[in-house]
Amino acid sequence: MSQPHEERPRVLIVDDEKFIRDILADFLGMEGYSVRTAEDGASALQELNHSHYDLIISDLKMPRMGGIELLEAIGQAAPNALTVIMTGFGTVETAIDAMKRGAYDYILKPFKVEEVIHVVQRGLEKQRLSAENLRLKEALSLYKVSEAIAASLSLDEVLETVGDAAIHEIQGDLVSTWLDDGEGSYFERQRIVAPKARATKGTEPPPDPKKAAELGTYALEAFVDHWKSETMLLEHGAKIMRFFAKEPDVPAQSLLAVPLRIKGKLIGWISVASFSKTKRFDEGQRKLLSIVASRATAAIENARLYEDLRATFRQTIEGLAKAIDKMDRYTAGHSDRVAQYAMYLAIRLGLPPEMVEIVRQSALMHDIGKIGCVLNLNKPGKLTQDEYEIFKRHPGFGRDILDPIKFLHPLIPGVHLHHERWDGRGYPLGLKANDIPLIARIISVADTYDAMTSDRAYRRALPHEVAVAEIERCSGTQFDPEVSDNFTSGLDDYREEQVGRGNKVPD
Repeated sequence: MSQPHEERPRVLIVDDEKFIRDILADFLGMEGYSVRTAEDGASALQELNHSHYDLIISDLKMPRMGGIELLEAIGQAAPNALTVIMTGFGTVETAIDAMKRGAYDYILKPFKVEEVIHVVQRGLEKQRLSAENLRLKEALSLYKVSEAIAASLSLDEVLETVGDAAIHEIQGDLVSTWLDDGEGSYFERQRIVAPKARATKGTEPPPDPKKAAELGTYALEAFVDHWKSETMLLEHGAKIMRFFAKEPDVPAQSLLAVPLRIKGKLIGWISVASFSKTKRFDEGQRKLLSIVASRATAAIENARLYEDLRATFRQTIEGLAKAIDKMDRYTAGHSDRVAQYAMYLAIRLGLPPEMVEIVRQSALMHDIGKIGCVLNLNKPGKLTQDEYEIFKRHPGFGRDILDPIKFLHPLIPGVHLHHERWDGRGYPLGLKANDIPLIARIISVADTYDAMTSDRAYRRALPHEVAVAEIERCSGTQFDPEVSDNFTSGLDDYREEQVGRGNKVPD
């Protein structure tokens, strides 16, 4: 029983004698192979740049481009194809030299057709075994990918793992992950371009991954329509152009896509495109991507639920922090202002954006522990010693509130230790100098400045200049000198910037 045309091994016969081309094409065609011919190396190279071939049989001596020169070009045009060299006037040493240059085998003219068929069969079987070995390696990689996906509750990390698998295991040039937007449509959540994309001529440099648009923009409607009736997508050549909004600058060669479904609902899809003329995706790679997608679907849904849960927790904690401020009309807005000052200071100190955000959130929640202090925070006058001892427990209460919530752990040092002092006379642990986490040293300065420049039940707000002078006076005792110096040296510019934005600043 003959194989479907697309699945038949493809063989290219290259010889300047038409008689030899026709004989080999006829006999190999009867054996079930899909055969094309070329009259010399130059013509063969043009054919290889347009179509995929599993095996090439080439004569050694031909006009324009001979077999040895073609053999070297095949390394760029069809690196996965096997090459068999035919020679009628070279010696065995010439054929062996060709094998050293990358040929799979050689055939001496005059040849018997049965010998040629045997060489072709043996070569394709070798190719099949190599492919199976590759599949075993892919299975191991798949296990590692699945473990990485299952281990993460971060949506970005899950998508990055899937994208990396598509680039490295499936060898795609362009990977695009689409997710539903919750309103009945879909958007491109992630796009990755392989550094090797477009390097098809051997001399072209790889494109800048930032210029992903050069590789084409997908047509959303075409994908949505496809998933209404189909469960997979594996197409090649011109057929795939309907999935692009406009023709890519570089012609697409092969497109592979699998849906992301959970409980029958389409939540998105992963598509992988090849722009390399020698790279066509196969059924094995589709199955590999399908398995990765099935692992990723549950992980994506879990990551989304986790993000929602994190947002809910954060909103709850922030709401409690604001509730603390509202318990005392004199400290209304205190946490928000401390968060802004702390963020300004963190940026001044050159912290990376992700750390600046942790500082901001920690400052916003720095007084959350006051929930556990059963005393009148709006009391006129200063606290008694007993009341002050109760008040000093609020950093520990704050730590206890945040501790059960794992993703808020990075905020704990700032909440727990913002009343420590550089000279070691602070609380709750009496830490000194650099033993105090930087996040706590930042919040300490921001908290003190806002406390001094805000009205309290027992005193009026201090002028800005007085508060700055006090922070400078306490630099090296209460505050980290570097942190306090950075705070005060840039504060005037920061205040002007806030006024320019219409925000109120202390007088």
